[in-house]
Amino acid sequence: MEGETHPHRPPRPAPRPEALTEQQAESMLAEMNEVIRAGEDMRKLRSEMIKLFVDFGWTQDKIARLTDMSQPAVSKQVTKYAADEPRPTMDLDLDQHDAPWLEGRLWGLAEDIAETFEAARCARHVHAIARGRKRFTPESVDELRRLLEADLALHRPRSSGAHQAAYDEIARGLDVPSRSASPGAAPVRRALARQVQRDRLRNGA
Repeated sequence: MEGETHPHRPPRPAPRPEALTEQQAESMLAEMNEVIRAGEDMRKLRSEMIKLFVDFGWTQDKIARLTDMSQPAVSKQVTKYAADEPRPTMDLDLDQHDAPWLEGRLWGLAEDIAETFEAARCARHVHAIARGRKRFTPESVDELRRLLEADLALHRPRSSGAHQAAYDEIARGLDVPSRSASPGAAPVRRALARQVQRDRLRNGA
């Protein structure tokens, strides 16, 4: 009878759902991959920063506290870096002209503008850098420059002039960056320049 299962015939398998298309899978995984890459990049940057802290002569306790790492993990890295060849001292003077340093200054300036002015056009770009969705390429640096130029023009009446002065100096350097080698990995130099630029703007110097 209809609806009965034949005793010698296996039941029909339930229909399988359609497989995801490559485009659907790519869309689902894109943000995950960005977060994973950002995590790897941050771990590498933290390792490079530990080298810098070792050069500063900081204690393992201080490095562990600042990096939120365990004491044994810090001890292992500190021992490793201490055995390396001596490295040139990292200069923290704002007036440096290699591309990574200037890009870090641009990043710090954009962050300060995004925090100072509501609905700043550069805010999304700055957030994307922080999330690892934007990397420093010639194209992304040019895009950030265009956004900053638009923000500076829009907010000039309310700006103290420090933002514009910093941008003009950075832009001149980026147009003709120095080709001489500077000590330190590019991500470290960007991170340091970003912080120094933000401090300079915050202190009004």
